[in-house]
Amino acid sequence: MQNTTSQYSNCIRCGRHLTSAKSRAIGYGPTCARKIRTATTFVSSRTDYSPDQVDSACQLIEDGGILPLRSVIFLTVSTDGTELHRTAPTGCNCKAGLKGGRCYHQLAARMLLAA
Repeated sequence: MQNTTSQYSNCIRCGRHLTSAKSRAIGYGPTCARKIRTATTFVSSRTDYSPDQVDSACQLIEDGGILPLRSVIFLTVSTDGTELHRTAPTGCNCKAGLKGGRCYHQLAARMLLAA
C-alpha cells in the first residue's frame, strides 16, 4: 500500500513543515512519530481488539493511510487500497463498521487521537 515515490511536505498529524528526508518519506516529524508510537503501544495494550487488528492499525498509520479530515473524523484507505472510508474512533463506513463491528480503522483513529 505504501507508495515510495510520494513525499510529504507537512506532518500529517500536526501540519508542521517537514525538513528531513526520513520525515518527508513517512509523513510525520520526529516528535509526532514518537507520540504516535507511544500512543500506539498504550492504546493497543488496553483494548480488546485482536492482534491482527492492532497490526493492521499500526500498518495503516505507518503507511500514511489515515488522514485527518476534521477534529475526530479521518479518511482511511482499505486494506487493498481501492476504497476510502470515513472513520471516527466510534464508527466507520467500511463493511465491518457498517455492520456494527469494530474495525482496525477505528483503532488507528483512536491511536492518532491519543497521540
